[in-house]
Amino acid sequence: MFDFDLDKFLHLFVYDKRSPILFNTGFFLILFLFFYAGYILLQNRQRGRIIYVILFSWFFYYKSSGIYFLVLVSSTVVDYTLSHLINDSLKKSKRMFYLVLSLVLNLGILAYFKYTNFLMDISRDLFLNTNLLPYFNSSYILNNLNPTYITGPVKPFGIFLPVGVSFFTFQSLSYTLDVYKGSIKPLNSIIDYGFFVSFFPQLVAGPIVRASDFLPQIHKKPFISQEDLGKALFLIIAGLIKKAVISDYISGNFVDRVFDNPMLYSGFENLMATYSYAIQIYCDFSGYSDMAIGIALLLGFHLPMNFNAPYTSVSITEFWRRWHISLSSWLRDYLYIPLGGSRKGKMRTYINLMLTMLLGGLWHGASIKFIIWGGLHGAALAVEKAFKTFFKIDDKIKPKTWIRISTTILTFHFVCFCWIFFRARNFEIASQVISQTTTIFHAGTDIMKIIIGYQDVFLMILIGYITHFIPRTIKQSAQHVLTISHPILKAIVLTLAIYLVIQIMSADVKPFIYFQF
Repeated sequence: MFDFDLDKFLHLFVYDKRSPILFNTGFFLILFLFFYAGYILLQNRQRGRIIYVILFSWFFYYKSSGIYFLVLVSSTVVDYTLSHLINDSLKKSKRMFYLVLSLVLNLGILAYFKYTNFLMDISRDLFLNTNLLPYFNSSYILNNLNPTYITGPVKPFGIFLPVGVSFFTFQSLSYTLDVYKGSIKPLNSIIDYGFFVSFFPQLVAGPIVRASDFLPQIHKKPFISQEDLGKALFLIIAGLIKKAVISDYISGNFVDRVFDNPMLYSGFENLMATYSYAIQIYCDFSGYSDMAIGIALLLGFHLPMNFNAPYTSVSITEFWRRWHISLSSWLRDYLYIPLGGSRKGKMRTYINLMLTMLLGGLWHGASIKFIIWGGLHGAALAVEKAFKTFFKIDDKIKPKTWIRISTTILTFHFVCFCWIFFRARNFEIASQVISQTTTIFHAGTDIMKIIIGYQDVFLMILIGYITHFIPRTIKQSAQHVLTISHPILKAIVLTLAIYLVIQIMSADVKPFIYFQF
């Protein structure tokens, strides 16, 4: 007899920090099917449909971050209000004041959740490693400071980082900036603005959408063409396989082990772990973006492409036009260009590139390793710019094949080198990976033993790179075949994909890497 446990059922709708809601879980699939049924029923009731999606989005975020969904709600109210104050103010000084207030509040949210512990750790280290300590021996301050904070490795504050806080604050901030610049007019309905900020497919990991692209779609009656349906299914299936099959398998069976303790592994294993992480993070993040874009398409919304075969880039400049496109374009339009871009001389251009990427590194997290990662990319962009300027290289002229292949290989390896700092737990671990790779590189039979021992992992890595380098035309052809296929065939393909995921995925569902940002 079927035994229904009401407590377990109700627990599914309560936030559990051990199991945040993820696209690649059975719970989300079932929840989305029920949500989608309601969405279809409301397709002719515009206001009801919008409110319905907002409430589901808030619930989705609550299942991701608990009570911190109120941060999302507060951000929505504050930026909606400030955007109107900016638009309605006649004096430039008032407009600037309200814009600065928006910047302070939005960036203040990020500063508190992402950088408080980092700054407190730095202050502690400075306090301990300078000659200031003797002067405080009998002071009230020293006597009342938490000894764990002064001497121990434990963080001074147990600050929880809400999932995707960087994404929705950047999206909300771009709205007020666009209103200030006069690019868009503020919305007359806070409900419409709440829909824009909280739209659940891209809420927690992007793509970061622009108001000018997204807002016109809100009031259109949902229309899903056969082509949209085929593309949506193709993207969802591709994203699911990228994340749950390729990325998670590589991570759990190889990358995590090596990066947890690089000194236990040979140089070849450390090198392969670096290559593995490059495809792991691509499959993880592009997999999420694919699923987000696909789910949005099922709702009748078109989100921008976020990845375009980044490892085929011939330069770091091109890499950032292909990798996390929505973030790189945001940094370009709202940071690099306002800093002066390339309009104020060569040296200022190089400084602006470096500042943009350093801040881009800090956006990913408050850690020296992210500063190094951003600094390396900033330096590379500046060197490329200087090189092209000095040799008068025209980007419009296509380089010879051998040059293109050589620069693609060079760019890929530079990106992989930077990923070491991005993935490593700290700078010491990154140094160990580099040291092992360059000094303890066993050759010959040892390499063959490693390949045989990790043959399943290396096969999955190979599959990941093959899917990445498959020409876009072939992918579009596969998408077209799925689009024109019979609904029964579509259902079979989706069922087989889910079955494959269930067979290969690990017991513990791994969160998406970019959820931590």
